[in-house]
Amino acid sequence: MYAIIRTGSKQYRVAQDTVIDVELLEGNPGDAVEFKDVLLLNKNDTVTVGAPLVKNCSVTGEIVGSVAGEKLVTLKYKQRKNTERKKGHRQKYTRVKIRSITHGT
Repeated sequence: MYAIIRTGSKQYRVAQDTVIDVELLEGNPGDAVEFKDVLLLNKNDTVTVGAPLVKNCSVTGEIVGSVAGEKLVTLKYKQRKNTERKKGHRQKYTRVKIRSITHGT
């Protein structure tokens, strides 16, 4: 059984006991988090596609911690002007472990 959820303007394919990195969420490690924006649900080879969301369906998870993504380096350079600017950025993510996918009728 798996579901496709939407959080932070991105979509993720999740199943029970999978770990995903989503955009930064409020909460501490060990807190429960619930995703109500379920776009697709596959249960026992029966696919339910939402229009736009699957009704009475939610995905619950637990916050494991926060992580930083890989470093992105930007460089601005102007030829023959002796000008150069270098910046680095690491996006923060929240690591979530999926506990259950529930679908009530």
